[in-house]
Amino acid sequence: MKRKTIQWGIIGLGRIANKFATDLATVEDSQLVAVASRSQQKADKFAFTYNSKKAYDSYEKLVKDSQVDAVYIATPHRFHKEHTLLCLRHKKAVLCEKPFAMNLQDVTEMVEVAKEHNVLLMEALWTFFLPHFNYVIDVVKSEKFGKLKSLEADFGFFHPYDIEHRLFNKQLGGGSLLDIGIYPIFVALSSLGKPKSIAAAATFFDNGADSSCSLIFDYGITKAYLKSSLLEETPTEAIFTFEDAVVKLNTRFHESPIVTIYKDEKEEMLDFNYKTFGYSFEAAHFSRLIREGKKESNIMTFEFSKNLISTMDEVREIISLEYDAS
Repeated sequence: MKRKTIQWGIIGLGRIANKFATDLATVEDSQLVAVASRSQQKADKFAFTYNSKKAYDSYEKLVKDSQVDAVYIATPHRFHKEHTLLCLRHKKAVLCEKPFAMNLQDVTEMVEVAKEHNVLLMEALWTFFLPHFNYVIDVVKSEKFGKLKSLEADFGFFHPYDIEHRLFNKQLGGGSLLDIGIYPIFVALSSLGKPKSIAAAATFFDNGADSSCSLIFDYGITKAYLKSSLLEETPTEAIFTFEDAVVKLNTRFHESPIVTIYKDEKEEMLDFNYKTFGYSFEAAHFSRLIREGKKESNIMTFEFSKNLISTMDEVREIISLEYDAS
């Protein structure tokens, strides 16, 4: 019996959406059928580039399209809850970019609405589905190289300050923590769970958005040292120091297929050698969930998404980072 082809729509047509659409074309029995932007010209261009049948000038039109099974939301952070609820209330399965929403209260509401309407919802933290990352998590859980003694993870790059750019625009949820700090925090939570305590310090742009954030997650015997920055290029690595070896997720750890193992004064490089940007893995997982009639991912669970956003809420409280109510 032929598998159902999942018909996808995309809301928000920026840089990440371009990568997702590129990878979606490689996913078996999945097809992009509709895209939406507030600009018809932008929607038309995106649709032409990625062979979408339909291009809409409003998100409302897309969610009313009966052909669309699933919607990938790639709008700025501030609008994730609003656009997720719009889709859920029109019975569209939702794969929403990270961070899921601005705070735990918003995420909780999104999950409740998904359950109320009996519709699949998942946070699109694509790294969770990548082969190289799952290998390292398995190493941690199995204690293949002994217990994990420490974790160091950073994510930093320089971008000229521009108050209108979404990276810096506080009204859109700009700043290092929500945009890229989520990755080091995600690594800590997925490998070690919730910490016993958190120490945090941050620097800020003139508009109040955080320009950098340094964290220490204390697990007792183990500590995680985490950093995000929009002020400088950093190694952007994740280094796991075990009792018997050091395992490194190489530069741009959230997407690089290369894992290096240092053991007994020897160096071994593992290349997981996937051919896409990496978004194909989460798209395939999500499509499979739809076919199986599931309403929650067994990998990116609601509990994990709530732990992730509540941890970031805690960090925000420590560094006194506030956003206007959504």
